[in-house]
Amino acid sequence: MPQQIKPVIATLPAHLHACVEQAFGQIQSALETADMTAQAIGRPLASERWQQLSSEHLQSASRLLATSDFAVELLTKDPLLLPRLVEEGRLDRAMTQADYTTWCYEFLKDSQGQLPQEEAGLHKGLRLFRRAVMLRLLWRDAQQAGSPQAVWQTSAEVSWLASASVEAALAWLEDHYASAWGRAYPRGTQQEEVDSGQVQPLRLVVLGMGKLGALELNLSSDIDLIFAFAQAGETLGGRRSFDNQEYFTRLGQKLITALDQITAEGFVFRVDMRLRPYGDAGALALSFSALQEYYQDQGRDWERYAMIKARVIAGDQEAGEKLLADLKPFVYRKYLDFSAIEALRAMKAMINREVRRKGRDNNIKLGRGGIREVEFITQVFQLIRGGRDTELQERSLRKLLPVISGLGLMPEQASKELLEDYAFLRDLEHALQGFADRQTQELPDDEKVQQRIALRCGFDSWAALLEKLDKVRNQVREHFDAVIADPEDEEVVETADDLSVLWTDDLEDEVAYQLLQEKGFQETAQSWKLLKALKTSKQVASMQKVGKERLDSLLPLVLAAVIDAPNPDTTLERVLWLIEAVLRRTAYLVLLTENPGALQQLVKMCSASPWLAEQLSRMPILLDELLSPETLYSPADKERLQDELRQHLSRIPEDDMEALMEALRYFRHANVLRVAASDIVADRHLMKVSDYLTFIAEVLLESVMQFAWKDLTRRYGRPLNTGGQPADPGFIIVGYGKLGGIELGYGSDLDLVFIHEGHPTAGSDGEKSLDSITYFSRLGQKIIHFLSTVTPSGQLYEVDMRLRPSGNAGLLVSSLKAYADYQKKEAWTWEHQALVRARAICGDPQLVERFNQLRGEILAQQRDLDKLQEAVVSMREKMRANLGSRASQAKDVFHIKQDTGGLVDIEFIVQYCVLAFSHQHPELLEVTDNMRLLDALATTGVLPEAEVRNLQDAYLAYRKATHHAALEKSGNSVPAAPWTEYRQTVSQVWKSFFD
Repeated sequence: MPQQIKPVIATLPAHLHACVEQAFGQIQSALETADMTAQAIGRPLASERWQQLSSEHLQSASRLLATSDFAVELLTKDPLLLPRLVEEGRLDRAMTQADYTTWCYEFLKDSQGQLPQEEAGLHKGLRLFRRAVMLRLLWRDAQQAGSPQAVWQTSAEVSWLASASVEAALAWLEDHYASAWGRAYPRGTQQEEVDSGQVQPLRLVVLGMGKLGALELNLSSDIDLIFAFAQAGETLGGRRSFDNQEYFTRLGQKLITALDQITAEGFVFRVDMRLRPYGDAGALALSFSALQEYYQDQGRDWERYAMIKARVIAGDQEAGEKLLADLKPFVYRKYLDFSAIEALRAMKAMINREVRRKGRDNNIKLGRGGIREVEFITQVFQLIRGGRDTELQERSLRKLLPVISGLGLMPEQASKELLEDYAFLRDLEHALQGFADRQTQELPDDEKVQQRIALRCGFDSWAALLEKLDKVRNQVREHFDAVIADPEDEEVVETADDLSVLWTDDLEDEVAYQLLQEKGFQETAQSWKLLKALKTSKQVASMQKVGKERLDSLLPLVLAAVIDAPNPDTTLERVLWLIEAVLRRTAYLVLLTENPGALQQLVKMCSASPWLAEQLSRMPILLDELLSPETLYSPADKERLQDELRQHLSRIPEDDMEALMEALRYFRHANVLRVAASDIVADRHLMKVSDYLTFIAEVLLESVMQFAWKDLTRRYGRPLNTGGQPADPGFIIVGYGKLGGIELGYGSDLDLVFIHEGHPTAGSDGEKSLDSITYFSRLGQKIIHFLSTVTPSGQLYEVDMRLRPSGNAGLLVSSLKAYADYQKKEAWTWEHQALVRARAICGDPQLVERFNQLRGEILAQQRDLDKLQEAVVSMREKMRANLGSRASQAKDVFHIKQDTGGLVDIEFIVQYCVLAFSHQHPELLEVTDNMRLLDALATTGVLPEAEVRNLQDAYLAYRKATHHAALEKSGNSVPAAPWTEYRQTVSQVWKSFFD
């Protein structure tokens, strides 16, 4: 050995000198044997190659040998391995996955560049490749002790080693056995189609599971694989034909042997196939359809957990990606799936029992605060929310933790701590496994081994390493308990045990009535009837055991929660609507059981509003909103809504119209729920409520128009505008009525008019051209389709287009010129009244400006006041006759909107004043909502300020009543007596104009 070895060893801690000297002695013996062989065949001496190593490399080698007996073993078997890696530049430089593929084939090919002819040659080349890679990784880890970046790089490179080895072995085996077995083809394929290249052979799809799928393998890990193939069929071109099932099974067996079998050169990877359907009892390779059927019908929670990290590592990459895409609904549920917590708890409890049984708390993977707990924390968020928050559909834990905190699911500091702790634990795991090439996570008992592991991890002593480890494990356990620990472990939840017997026991009716009455229920017979009906229903009877257990856990909590409501009977009935709606989706039952705060919010909302209760029952996915009271009672402003929707839609492919429609509907329902919650619970001001509801509609209309425009331009190019230039988009959406007046209510439809500025004769500039009338008509149709199509989540909005020129008899979309001509020459007075509240919502800014000018011109025309009064009164009388209360009810019942002195009277007064006086007062044209129009009427002196304030008070009272009527589903007819004063005030102003 080189003379400079002794001074190099002297730089290490004294207690390690002896083991390093012994290691160098073993390598020296191997070099002497190699030199004897080299002399015999006239080759350069192996020892001379070591003599050429620099002092820096020798110092690094001494540190490596101090920390890994496996490295000593590798260099004893092949003492030239280290000099070769140094000469090739493969010790210190960074490498990529592509580099690994190239490197693998260098080991498989002979000096003439030929691949081996026999399987033994394949086996040997792969194993020698693994030796070289492992020495590189052990070397680099020893030099970068404790570096988090080194941990992730090592894990990635071991994964690249696996992927390159599996792909190379599979490709070789396919070619080698093609003459005997042929290649696999879909059923019905003819030999002529194969010969002509019309049909390509099927390849095996190899899925890497677990840490291999995540590119985070351990230094001495086995690899979990699943084999699949796209279609049934048979092989063609071989001496014997097999059906595809048997062919891929044989190929899979050969592949496992190529990797797993121990030869003189060792093995490549231990292969574990137990994650496949039915485990060891299942077929080794399954068709895509068989896999999908299995996971759909029989897939268990732990299999969802395993499939999160699945990645195509070899074979038919394109087909494999399609398979994984098809399996996503099994892994990631569209709704929030809190059942995942139960599944992971059960897995963790099983592991804990095994750890205690075997006394393995010294295990840094399975023990308290270990690697598995960090992985459980991340994967519980993935399983619960991954179907909705697609950013969570990430295999790598390193990338996933920042995503979790970025979504607000975990404090950023907690995410940072877990990432650092996990890197430390994984680095220690690499040190333990790299010591002797054993798949272990157990801390060593041997004092000398402990000292060597401490050096490898960058610590001065084993005691210092253990101090750090204890801190890490305690911190991980704290975060684990915060996310996954059983609620019973955290706090005692009040469940009103005396009420729980209503669900758990078979009580006599009289006993149940008395118990309910003691707890504040009034309609005891009805409430007991509802509970018994649910308990004995067919839906509950047909529930699986786990679902029934979840229901049994939740119902006592529900009963305890509703007794605090001011109307427990009604509240219970409404909460039971939701529970009945989710009996087949029991993850929602878990959500409410696991989150007492969410249950409290649900009870509060159901107590306040049957409309809210129905919304939640119709769309249980909205229960997610109950988890965040800070946003539930704080509706977003328009800018935040736009940002939220943009992020929400960025996760969805633009060509997936069904997913886009569902996403838009969820966005609307979730945000309307927030508005209603702040309205009812936080008593938000009426005008703010309308503002928020209008903002939601505006943001959705902008988005829908963009999608429709992109779809049409992709097919037909852009239409030309009146100036002969491509329009972008030369189209606007005008909102009338409550949308235009910024006064939307909970159940309001959208009164819309579409206006374009397309060239009257020119077509669009795409390969397939459309004239402007057809183009913009299709744009309008697509927008209406987006808005009004009924999906599983309902409509986005009901759309009313009757205010367009000529109503239902007119064109769906009008040019600005046609719209202007109609308004100036044909429109009725009531249509000009409607124009008072018209407002451009979105679209081409220049066209918006031109519309605003046109609207001002039409409204500011000087009118004959007698004729105007006559037209306004005539229309109002028709509305009262058709929509107001019947004469027989007039004394006792008041229709808030349509009866004399009601809300529509105020609207007509305002509209009349704008049409009559805006030519004198242009400021009346600047706003469209009634409250600010009334302010303008007072400012201009058209109406006395006292009258305006009285009208505004009445208007706000009426609007508030209609809002709450919508939430309470009580209709707009109310007892007349409380409204007499408001009606008289409005009627007096009406008479001052129209009598």
